[in-house]
Amino acid sequence: MSHRQKLVNFYTHHAPEKLNTVDALLETYRGKEQQLFARLEEKYSKKNKHRRKNGKRIPGFDDPEDGIYPSVLTGLKAMYKKTLRPLEEAYLFHKFFHPLLRDSDIDAKPIVMLTGQYSTGKTSFIKYLLQRDFPGIRIGPEPTTDRFVAIMHGEDERIVPGNALVMQADKPFTGLTKFGGGFLTRLECASMQSNLLAKITIVDTPGVLAGEKQSMGRSYDFEAVIGWFANRADRILILFDAHKLDISDEFKKVLLALRGNDDKVRVVLNKADAVTTSQLMRVYGSMMWSLGKVINTPEVMRVYIGSFWNEPIKNQSLAALFENEMNDLIEDIKSIPRNGVLRKINELVKRARMAKVHALVIGHLRSQIPMFGRKKKQKQLTENLAEEFFSVKKMHDLVRVAHAVVSSSSCAFAPSACNIRHVCLALCPCPCPCPC
Repeated sequence: MSHRQKLVNFYTHHAPEKLNTVDALLETYRGKEQQLFARLEEKYSKKNKHRRKNGKRIPGFDDPEDGIYPSVLTGLKAMYKKTLRPLEEAYLFHKFFHPLLRDSDIDAKPIVMLTGQYSTGKTSFIKYLLQRDFPGIRIGPEPTTDRFVAIMHGEDERIVPGNALVMQADKPFTGLTKFGGGFLTRLECASMQSNLLAKITIVDTPGVLAGEKQSMGRSYDFEAVIGWFANRADRILILFDAHKLDISDEFKKVLLALRGNDDKVRVVLNKADAVTTSQLMRVYGSMMWSLGKVINTPEVMRVYIGSFWNEPIKNQSLAALFENEMNDLIEDIKSIPRNGVLRKINELVKRARMAKVHALVIGHLRSQIPMFGRKKKQKQLTENLAEEFFSVKKMHDLVRVAHAVVSSSSCAFAPSACNIRHVCLALCPCPCPCPC
């Protein structure tokens, strides 16, 4: 009996609604069919359905049906190289907005980023998900994580320094070189074997400073790095401690750096079992009030309440609530690999729209450059970009589709020396370097 027929028979008996995923699943496990069937038997057997430790359900990420990446990624890479990348290179899109995509950017596993103030339980949360320590882990009441740590799947347990990590073309972190050597010394990759890490990559960030510690400063642009990871992450978890709800100036800047990624953000109120029921109500209200002053969205953000570590729950009167909330968050994380391809398609569509509007703007500006008096006309155009943007918007009937792009273009064309030079290079119709 062929592997396909065996899988069809298995699903016919256990899960008929998944018969349409047979071919994609066999493609993912090509050459490892025996492993697939063993894991399917384990999943659909009832004896291992709910494992528990200290009264808590242990998160399981060994579902063989998660993370099925169809061959559509190959088509996305070919489409980008053939159609979109030449347009971006011709109109210097990477100078104003996002850098050119590499194959590793499209092939990369979904990223889950954790951020929050120090000692809110970010590293303990990762340990809870993995159910074991990862290389280089440090947990304590003081600020222990002083660097960005990308926790990825690997055959050997090891730590890769940041300078070596950004040189690996098969990793999606090559773009971090622009933040300088000061940041790269605060970047590392922890490699280990894990069912969860085979499907996603977890990024642990340094605890946000508060009080006088903010004045000490960092050797790199912390908010810019957070924004870089946020733009590439599939899920952003903001952790709060039930005893630490104040939002410092640096934490406010971090939250502002997450703008534009509101659909990825989830808020986690950790260590909620350490307070009484009445205190928890006041803590929850205070946290939402503090967030409302920073994050201006009409929708209420999803907040998960629980105690994300392997110790027993202290407030047993709310044990059922905490377990349901924790299970909901685990299920949300489980859905990330399944939706990974759809998010990549969505991001590529957004990028194509931005590139289209950018090309229309640059093309319009180039058409205004005369044969003589080029330098004077370039200066005139850069001083009246708002009017030119409105002309392009009206000419091509862009309406609201390009509103966000035009707004960000205004920021990209801010009158700094570097950006004015990029505008002049983009406006120059000849292939030679612009004399200005």
